[in-house]
Amino acid sequence: MSRRVVGVTLDNLEHLSKHSRTCVFWELAPHLKEQAEEFGDTEFEKEAWVSSVLLEWGSCGRIIYCDGIPAGSVFYAPPAAVPRSLAFPTSPVSPDAVLMTGLEVLPEFRGGGLGRVLVQTVAKDLTRRGVKAIEAFGENQPDPDKPSCVTPADFLLQVGFKTVRPHPRWPRLRLELRSASSWKEDVEAALERLLNSVTVSTAEPSFRPA
Repeated sequence: MSRRVVGVTLDNLEHLSKHSRTCVFWELAPHLKEQAEEFGDTEFEKEAWVSSVLLEWGSCGRIIYCDGIPAGSVFYAPPAAVPRSLAFPTSPVSPDAVLMTGLEVLPEFRGGGLGRVLVQTVAKDLTRRGVKAIEAFGENQPDPDKPSCVTPADFLLQVGFKTVRPHPRWPRLRLELRSASSWKEDVEAALERLLNSVTVSTAEPSFRPA
């Protein structure tokens, strides 16, 4: 199975699942979300949010394809661009972190590590952009049969997040990102240890006649 991850753009929004394409849980304040769901067009609101963040901040989402079929997606943005983040009992998000919001892997593709791949892709992108950490609000005991816009806390813990503010329902978790320079230092240190452990002998080998 071939996997490919691309950035979310206005041209590929239609590749998102119906749930991800219409979920504005994060993108709108609670009262505006209710109004949009009742009177407005949530798909339009989602597109407007993506357009705004792309313009003002840059890449804010990823779509993963398996054998050319859209299999899942993830979104992330600065906390200031995510109105819902202020409504959680475990807010605010740390000022040095970017908030990962909705992460979804379609049911037929679950169990293959695609969620982990999405998180790793986000981490790589943000590390390159100098971000220190990713934070996310997790959901404890989510309903497996009901689509949710909040990532299960258990999944976040499995992929390396640590709880920074516990809560019975909505814990806030954090994934530290190592800078590009620290990666370079680690590689150099590993090479130095390897070279120091190798002894090269220049003595002539001695042979005994049979």
